[in-house]
Amino acid sequence: MSLKVLIASPLEAEHVKTIAATDPRVEVLHEPDLLPTPRYTADHVGVRPGLAEPELRRWRDLLAQADISFDFDWWEPARMPANCPELRWVQATSAGIGQFVDRHGLAGSDLVFTTAAGTHAGPLAEFALMGVLHFVKGVPDLRRWQARRHWERYTTRSLAGSRVVVVGLGGIGRRVAEVFAALSARVVGVGRPGREYDVPGLAEARSFTEIREALTGADALVLACPLTDETRGLIGLAELAALAPGAVVVNIARGPVIDEPALVDALSSGRLGGACLDVFAEEPLPARSPLWAMDNVIVSPHSASTVDAENALLTELFTDNLRRWLAGRPLRNVFDREKGY
Repeated sequence: MSLKVLIASPLEAEHVKTIAATDPRVEVLHEPDLLPTPRYTADHVGVRPGLAEPELRRWRDLLAQADISFDFDWWEPARMPANCPELRWVQATSAGIGQFVDRHGLAGSDLVFTTAAGTHAGPLAEFALMGVLHFVKGVPDLRRWQARRHWERYTTRSLAGSRVVVVGLGGIGRRVAEVFAALSARVVGVGRPGREYDVPGLAEARSFTEIREALTGADALVLACPLTDETRGLIGLAELAALAPGAVVVNIARGPVIDEPALVDALSSGRLGGACLDVFAEEPLPARSPLWAMDNVIVSPHSASTVDAENALLTELFTDNLRRWLAGRPLRNVFDREKGY
């Protein structure tokens, strides 16, 4: 008996072939002309196609056949339980799908969701390191001086020996901690209460309930946690004030984890040395946002996790999960509806 796997978002032909070769029982449903057009490598949103009724009928037919879907339906994600009567499992292409699942009312369905957790850990850790080093090494001053052809000897800071707090100790946070520890920073991790964390390079672990104590005197803060009721607004005015003067904030989590107006105030006053932000309270970041014009801010359009190797990593994860599904073994990265990640 075949297992029909729908490719529901843009994916290169080489990766589709890899999925099809996972097992003789796998039958891939893939019609690229019915999918959005990617705007860049590993774009799983793309530009929605303007399908005429015959093409929409073809897409509906594919949805109706699918047992498993690689990504959510681009057309009507909220109606997947109705439009996909055979569907049992969706492999997402994002690590953080809690908001998406809630927004489209899918939390109450019987579908199994698995996330892309782990595939983005390396790129996001690199981004976090870049953001902290950008300000620790005085790159904004160097760029200004270069533009003026101004030569001035100066003293910089060192990452080694600094106190770096990483909030969120899942796959991404663990990798961030390892990277900073490898450069001799003293890394303090902050995770869920009641959990024990065995993370290489971690000097100390605290819980979310001890966030202010963990942040006191920290030279850098990296947010790498999912957005849940517990983490929404976790970093506010008091938490930012606990950081050392000139500290750097990196957000690779979700925008609402931090109080954005409080962050703007801390950056404007010079209390913080800089911020490297990949996520924001409102996306796209509105043109009216003061963050755009601040010299001590790096604005990244929620793209820090997207690298040219992403689809290969996603395919590797998905094919491993396919083999697990066929063998009746537990899947990797099953989405927990109660926790929201």
